[in-house]
Amino acid sequence: MAKKSSESDKDRSNALNVTGRFQSIPAHPAGEFRRCTLAAGAVLWRGELTDPESVEVAVIHRPRYDDWSLAKGKVDPGESLPQTAAREILEETGYEVRLGKLLGRVAYPVADRTKAVYYFTGKVMHGEFTANDEVDEIRWLPLSEARELLSYDVDRQVLDKAAKRLAVPVDTRLLLVRHAHAFARRTWSGNDDVRPLDKKGRRQATALTELLTPYRPDRIYSAKPDRCVATAEPLAAHLGLDIESDVLLGDEGWTTAMKDSKKRFGEIISGGGTPVVISQGLTIPDVIAWLSAEGRLPLHEPEAKKASVWVLTFTTDGELTGADYLVSPLPVK
Repeated sequence: MAKKSSESDKDRSNALNVTGRFQSIPAHPAGEFRRCTLAAGAVLWRGELTDPESVEVAVIHRPRYDDWSLAKGKVDPGESLPQTAAREILEETGYEVRLGKLLGRVAYPVADRTKAVYYFTGKVMHGEFTANDEVDEIRWLPLSEARELLSYDVDRQVLDKAAKRLAVPVDTRLLLVRHAHAFARRTWSGNDDVRPLDKKGRRQATALTELLTPYRPDRIYSAKPDRCVATAEPLAAHLGLDIESDVLLGDEGWTTAMKDSKKRFGEIISGGGTPVVISQGLTIPDVIAWLSAEGRLPLHEPEAKKASVWVLTFTTDGELTGADYLVSPLPVK
């Protein structure tokens, strides 16, 4: 198919990173390129992963370019990349989605700039497509047929990565969050458990709502310290969910009762769905290292910056099968 597109150089990708089951989004992803336009999108899918023949993915036709591609769009000011992906999909297709695995990033030249696009998997929850100026047709196809229809090799590589992830039925996607920035311990004279978030931390907690909502969390847990609960509160209020606070989910429980703490994390994981756990800086790397050792996904020296998020994917038997690290909830630059 002829490509009448400003993205005609899309297949000249000089920065393709869609390999491996671990992916990350840095705090300033545009900083990797001299002149960068950030974008995000998803491989939209529907069906049941336990029935591979039922799984279909969406390929969109853009009349402006007369091409077949994956849904994506540019970041608006003040957005995180997951937020962009969900918004653009809704605007282009009319579908509301639940974001899943981060597939990676592709980058390619567009005029005198570099366009960097982060792709996720996105399960269609509801909505209806109406033809519009950006997208005039959507075709739902089996993976093999979608691959043939796509106009660009780089999109085929993204789809191939999605096919690998969709081949593994997922039961739980745990959003493991370190609490937001708090007043410094060295200047706090009271009980450390009541040390509150500072101005930066309150901004991070608000931003976490926008970052995590596209994953459609269904439960929220928190370690006991006030700074952990305060980090969870904006998200809980936005989603209308209660916060279940548990000492076993933080540093005190992990260091004094590790066996019980592991059991509690295991219970949350085995509960399925998309739980959020707000925890602390000692616990999170240790929990990830433990889950990594129990499964077949090696994660070496995982870090956990304040207000960062680990998106951990588990199979139906509780094995860690994928991990994404979102360094910051603040708007990307």
